[in-house]
This record gives sequence, structure tokens and C-alpha cells, in this order.
Amino acid sequence: MLARLRSLTTRWTDVVPVAAVVLLALTWGRDLPPAAVALVTLVLAGAVLAAVHHAEVVAHRVGEPFGSLVLAVAVTIIEVALIVTLMLDGGDKSATLARDTVFAAVMITCNGIVGICLLVASLRHGLAVFNPEGTGAALATVATLATLSLVLPTFTTSKPGPEFSTAQLTFAALSSLALYGLFVATQTVRHRDYFLPITRLGEVITEDDHAEAPTARTARISLGLLGLALVGVVGLAKGVSPTIESGVDAAGLPHAVVGVVIALLVLLPETIAALRAARRDRVQTSLNLALGSAMASIGLTIPAVALASVWLSGPLVLGLGATHMVLLALTVVVASLTVVPGRATPLQGGVHLVLFAAYLELAVNP
Repeated sequence: MLARLRSLTTRWTDVVPVAAVVLLALTWGRDLPPAAVALVTLVLAGAVLAAVHHAEVVAHRVGEPFGSLVLAVAVTIIEVALIVTLMLDGGDKSATLARDTVFAAVMITCNGIVGICLLVASLRHGLAVFNPEGTGAALATVATLATLSLVLPTFTTSKPGPEFSTAQLTFAALSSLALYGLFVATQTVRHRDYFLPITRLGEVITEDDHAEAPTARTARISLGLLGLALVGVVGLAKGVSPTIESGVDAAGLPHAVVGVVIALLVLLPETIAALRAARRDRVQTSLNLALGSAMASIGLTIPAVALASVWLSGPLVLGLGATHMVLLALTVVVASLTVVPGRATPLQGGVHLVLFAAYLELAVNP
């Protein structure tokens, strides 16, 4: 009996994803009492940690930059499915759901994750080093996608309000898919070396020497469990969202805070994985995760929302307000100055974290 318990304890990362999906099936669409919310939150935290573990197993097997791409795309696909599902449910609040979620993902990844990873790596190793060619290309793609999808709708005149016309929305969707596909091809095929971790001397690290690579069978099992864990994370986050909404309303906070909290929960696996990479002095992997997640969030969400708009009866508001446009512009400028040297000190990490804190403050007190 003790041996079974010990085996279960050591393999909790295999058990929790399955438990999360089972709990999701049992609680989906139901009003949860406080005790159930506490259980869901506990399993949600376990699913996040399990997702990080299995993502690292897959990443170690396939190598960089494929490993970080697997986690970023997997999380984003499930996140997009959640957004479209909530939008199809209808309601006045669904009009800005895609915009708020995508912008929250951009600010969390480009300032929150980037900032904490640069700070941890520079404090732990003296200096955070990365490849400016690959990181700069990723940042340029994120900036272009964000501007085309979230800024231009505020200034177009074909349709009243911060909305795209049908032709403009179609162009934005196709452009997002094309840019994201071109970036993935650049990252994984033509210029893969630009996205690999580097040493202090600028030499590319093609292999990690800290452990033996897992077998193909182990990697396939981890890939399947990663999918289950991510389904559990996003689904359970949706399950506790009514409780979060009630808490936000009771505190008198803007409804946009709900989107920020859910985005933070959904992006937890990538945040933890990026932080672990930074602690191992693999800052390029951290930046691949952060910027890749921002890019995937825009590049996959906008086409999906454009397609879903065929069945949506209400408006689709994509344009940002003036305050958020200022934050986005400042983020792009600061990130560009961070990327150009190919190395960062704790100061750069602190600047990004202050920008992230400013976004959170303005979300609470607009």
C-alpha cells in the first residue's frame, strides 16, 4: 500500500491532468458552491504545474525552438476556443472580450513574463544574454500584429466606432495568419539558430547538457498529457470565472479585471516554464515563450474571431482606447531598446515590470 502511494506521489504529473479533465466534465456549466470552487482552484494549480512539467519533457525531446513553440501554440489554441465559446454565448460584454483578452495577453507576456525573466536571469547570472536577431524579429512581428488588429480599428471610418468593416476584418485575419505562419517558418526552418540560447560569448547552445533526452514514447505521452492539462487549465478557469466576476463586482472593480485574472491563470504554464528557463540561463528560451505566446494570441485569435463573427449578432469591438494605445506604444519602444544590445541588466527587467504594474493599476483604476 505504501509503495502504491509513493508511486502515485512521484507520478502526480500524470494523474492531475486526467483528474482536471474529469473534474471539468463534472462541473461544466454548473453553479459551484464555495467548497467546489476551492477544489477546482486546487486542481487548477496542479494542472498548471503538470502542464509545465510535460511541456519541458516535450521541449527537451524536440529541442529549441520547437519546444517553446509547442507550449505557446497549445495554450493559445485552447484559449482561442474559450474566447470564441464565450462570445457565441452572447451578451453585451462579449463585444470587447476578444480585444480585452488579446491585449491582456500582450501586456502579460511582453512586460510581465519578459520583465521577471530578465530580472531573475540578470540577478542570478550577472547579465541576461540572448540573440537580438531572433528576439528582434519576434518583437517586430508582435508589434505589427498588435497595431493592425488592435490600434487601426480605432481610426478607421468605414464603420462607426472602434470596429472593422467586413473587408477590413478579413484583411486583418488573413494578414495575421500569414505573418504568424511566416514567423514560424523562420523560427523553425530557415533561421532556427537565431532562436536558440547562446553563451556569454555569443555561441549558440544546440543541446542542453543537464539531462538525457526522453524517449520518443515518453515524449508522446507527455504531449498527450500536456493537452489534457491545458484543457483542464482553461476549462477550470472558465468554471471559476463566475466566482471571480462576483468578487470583482462586490469589490466595485471594472469588469475588465475579470479578463486580466483569467488571462493570468491561462498563461501561468508559460510563465513558470519561462521563469525556469531564465534560472538556467536560457533567456532566449524565455523570450521565445513570451513573445511567441503574444504572437500566437493575436495571430490565431483574430482569424478565429473573424470567422465567428459570421454567427455573432452583436458588434465586435477591437480598437483600443487612448490609455491602452499609449501603454502598447511605450511597451514596443522599451522592448526595442531592450532587445537591440542582446543583453540586459536588472534595470531592463525592472522597467518592463513597472509597465506591467501600470497596466494592472489602470485595469483596476481606469
